[in-house]
Amino acid sequence: ITSAVAFDILPLKLHPFSQSTPTGLDCVGWKWRISSPVIADGALDKTALTDDVGSEEDLYEEFRSSSHRYGHTGGGGEQLAINELISDGSVVYAEALWDHVTMDDQELGFKAGDVIEVMDATNKEWWWGRILDSEGWFPASFVRLRVNQDEPMDDYPLKAEGGKEDDSSSATRRFGMGQTTKDQMRTNVINEIISTERDYIKHLKDICEGYIKQCRKRADMFTEEQLKTIFGNIEDIYRCQKKFVKALEKKFNKDHPHLSEVGSCFLEYQTEFQIYSEYCNNHPNACMELSRLAKVNKYVYFFEACRLLQKMIDISLDGFLLTPVQKICKYPLQLAELLKYTNPQHRDFKDVEAALNAMKNVARLINERKRRLENIDKIAQWQSSIEDWEGEDVLVRSSELIYSGELTKISHPQAKSQQRMFFLFDHQLVCCKKDLLRRDILYYKSRINMDDMEILDVEDGKDKDFNISVKNAFKLHCRDAEEVHLFCAKKPEQKQRWLKAFENERRQVQLDQETGFSITEVQKKQAMLNASKQHHTGKPKAVTRPYYDFLMRQKHPTLPTTLPQQQVFMLAEPKRKPSNFWQNISRLTPFRK
Repeated sequence: ITSAVAFDILPLKLHPFSQSTPTGLDCVGWKWRISSPVIADGALDKTALTDDVGSEEDLYEEFRSSSHRYGHTGGGGEQLAINELISDGSVVYAEALWDHVTMDDQELGFKAGDVIEVMDATNKEWWWGRILDSEGWFPASFVRLRVNQDEPMDDYPLKAEGGKEDDSSSATRRFGMGQTTKDQMRTNVINEIISTERDYIKHLKDICEGYIKQCRKRADMFTEEQLKTIFGNIEDIYRCQKKFVKALEKKFNKDHPHLSEVGSCFLEYQTEFQIYSEYCNNHPNACMELSRLAKVNKYVYFFEACRLLQKMIDISLDGFLLTPVQKICKYPLQLAELLKYTNPQHRDFKDVEAALNAMKNVARLINERKRRLENIDKIAQWQSSIEDWEGEDVLVRSSELIYSGELTKISHPQAKSQQRMFFLFDHQLVCCKKDLLRRDILYYKSRINMDDMEILDVEDGKDKDFNISVKNAFKLHCRDAEEVHLFCAKKPEQKQRWLKAFENERRQVQLDQETGFSITEVQKKQAMLNASKQHHTGKPKAVTRPYYDFLMRQKHPTLPTTLPQQQVFMLAEPKRKPSNFWQNISRLTPFRK
C-alpha cells in the first residue's frame, strides 16, 4: 500500500510525522487575534521562552487554551459544501492526484488521473466514492475536486433513470453549475491556477519567516546542518515561486480570464523548477529528523509556538513541508486541464501544449534523480563486497549501473583469454574475477575509462589485430593511445545486448551533462560510510524503514483500519519501471554473505 492521509493536531498529543496531504492546507486568510510578545521583525521574543512567562510548555498551553477563539479545523467549510451538494442530488467529481493501491475490498483503488464520483464526504479523512461499478473508501488527501464539475464525462458517462446517457445540458442541470461554455471552463482553470499559486506563496512565506527565521535565532536548539536537513532548499523555491507568480499575474487578464496567456510562464521557468529535485530527494530525511525531534517536548512546543505566532492554520510543520512536493506534482494536471479547455485557435494553445510537455519532463527528471540517488547506496554496498579493491571508489565518477555480465577478454595479441565478470557503469567498465571455489566471491582486477573509448563491432572470423579467430566479438579502442581490448560473448544476443548497453552508457553521460545531474561529495562519502559499517558487521544490515512508515496509526469503527502511505515521488506522469539494479547484480554476482 502506498498512500497517506491527513490528520488533525490534537493538543499535547505527539504525532509521528506523516507524508499526508493536509486537509485544509489550501484555506488561507483566516483572521487571527493573538496578543503575543513579538519583536519588530516578527521574530519570537526570547522572553516568551524564558522563565519570565514560564517554560515553553507553559507558552504552548497559553496559546492552546485560547485557540478556540481563532482556531480553524482545516477543510471544514469545503467539506460541508461538498456534502451539501451531494445531499442536494448533485454529482461531485474528484480527480486522483496519487495512485491508491489497496488489497482491502472495502477500499477503492485507483491511479493518478482517475476520476472518482464522491458519494459521501462526511468523514474528513476517508470518503466513499465510485469508479464505474466499483465503490469503496478512499483517502480524501489523495484527490482534488474537479475545477469544472459541470464537465461532460466522456470516459464516465452519467446514466439517467432510464439507463440512457445524459447529454451535457442535463448533466449541467444535475450539477447546478450554470454556464458550460469552453470559455467559462477555461476561466475556472485559470482562476484556480492563479489562486493556488497565491496560496502557495503564502505557505512558503510562512515556512521561511514563521519557522526558519525563528529556528536560526535558537542556535542552542538547531544547528545549520539540522536546518538544512529539515527545510532543504525551500528558501530557493520561495524566491523562484515569487518571480513565477509575478510573471503569471502579468499574463492574467482580470476582465476576461479565459483570454489569459499563461503557457509562456511555465516555459520560461521550466529550468528553474528543476530545483524541486533537490527538495524532493531531501524530503524523506526531513521527515525522519522531524520524527526524531518530536520525541522531545521542547521542540514540539517550539514548533507550535512558531505556527501560532505566524498565524498559520492548524497543520503540523511536516504537513507544510509537503506542499512543494505536491505542487510540482500538480502542475501537469492543471496544465492538462487547461489545454483541454483551450481552443486550438487560442493564442495560448501552443504555449500551453508545450508547457504541459515541459512540466511532464520536469516530473520525469525529478523521479529519475530520486532513483539515481537511491542507487548510490546499492553501488557502495556492491563495491564493499568486492575483494582486493584498488583505486578510487566507483562513486567518484559513476552513479548508475548500466549493464553487467560475463565475457571473455583478450588485452593484447600474445595474452591468454580470460573469463571475467564486467560491470558497466556510467564513465567506467569494472572488471572482476570469480573465486575458483566460491563463485559468489569476486576479486577486483581492473577498470576501463569509457570516456576515452570507442566501441568497434567485430565480424565473426579471423581478427587481423589479434591474429585469432573470434565469434560474437567487439572491441574497445582507446582514441588517444594504442590500447585495444577484445571481448567475446557466448551468444550473438549477448553481444547485441552489450553493444546496446555501451550506447546507453554514452547517452546517460550526455543526458547528465545536459541536465546538470551530479552527486554531492557528502552523499558519496555517506554512502560509502554506510556500506563500510555494514560490511564490517559480517551480517546483513537491517533494512531501514522507509520514511513513510512514520505515519500516524488510528482506527475508524466503520472505515479502513490502516492508513495508506503516500507515494510522494511517483509523480502523475508517467509511471517508471522499477530499477533493475539488484536484479542485474544478484542474478550475475551474488553478494558475499
